[in-house]
Amino acid sequence: MATLMLLQLDQENTRLKAQLESLLREARRNEDRMRRLDRIERQLIGADSLSELIRLLLSEYKTAFGVEQATLTLIDREQVLTELLRENPDTPTPPRLCPTLLPTATGIMELYAHGGIPWLGRYQHLQHAALFHSPVIGIESVALLPLVRQGELIGSLHFGSRNPERYGAASGTEFLERFAGIVAVCLESALNRDRLRRVSLTDGLTGVQNRRYFEQRCKIEVSQAKRHQLPLSCMFVDVDRFKLVNDTYGHHTGDDVLRIVAADIQGRLRAGDTVARYGGEEFVVTLPRTDQTGAIEIAERIRKGIEAKTFPTRCGKSINVTISIGLTMLHSDQIQQDHQVAATQLVAHADKALYQAKNNGRNRVEWVTLSL
Repeated sequence: MATLMLLQLDQENTRLKAQLESLLREARRNEDRMRRLDRIERQLIGADSLSELIRLLLSEYKTAFGVEQATLTLIDREQVLTELLRENPDTPTPPRLCPTLLPTATGIMELYAHGGIPWLGRYQHLQHAALFHSPVIGIESVALLPLVRQGELIGSLHFGSRNPERYGAASGTEFLERFAGIVAVCLESALNRDRLRRVSLTDGLTGVQNRRYFEQRCKIEVSQAKRHQLPLSCMFVDVDRFKLVNDTYGHHTGDDVLRIVAADIQGRLRAGDTVARYGGEEFVVTLPRTDQTGAIEIAERIRKGIEAKTFPTRCGKSINVTISIGLTMLHSDQIQQDHQVAATQLVAHADKALYQAKNNGRNRVEWVTLSL
């Protein structure tokens, strides 16, 4: 009898020891997970821009936690996110590092009809395929995290794992709820910072970029032209006899003319081109990947568009306005010096071409060869 009791006690001790070891392993896993989460949370809080925050979410989290896919959907009711991400030169270009932007939350609200908390469970193709990058191969379990601010759904973060037990329906969601809350706050904060930055880089009268933005962007374009061995053209635009418009019809009409000219230029440019108000009635444009022939075609299209347009005045009379344009191009093999110096000389030569257009009768496009 005593031998049987000793055997039973030994078996019970072995079972308890195994349970204890399992609990210790789980505790160590949780501790490691919390350390990684804490590191990523600190990175998210310190993200300088919306683009940087998105990159961290879709790249760093995926690597740190070993999931096969990480995707993000954001609600962009007024297309503010679309504009900010398009204008930011640091926005990631691979599709896997870009969020999906939706005009309303309708498409994702049904994911959280169970109460607005993270949903964990097995991957279901019909319900979940659209949330992940195609083709969706090897994902067995998913975690769907609602991003909520002020009681409003602003987005949805999705993780996919090939481990069917990674995100079980019976698993606790406290860890992911906390993470989703931090992500939502960081997204709102980054969006507000980018909005403020955008305001500081936008011309208040015309709505196009201002000189400060252009000078930053021009250096980036010069750097990219050199790196990818591509041409970069620059266009300087000036409204002809603008002082006469102001003196004859008043400054309100002059402001209206500048707004219309800026909108017309912007509407005739391609994605990737940049237009900025340089000062007074002058605008400057960068045309990446554009040689002399292409730049002249774009400039003539803009010049003819303005020439054909009628401009209303505050006194009810319509007037015609023309513009003069100076052009120059930077060859990638010309960039032997500092990018700031190259950018400055690019603009200076376009300005020189503009004065040439003015001296040759206005309402024309002139080209000056850039020599560095």
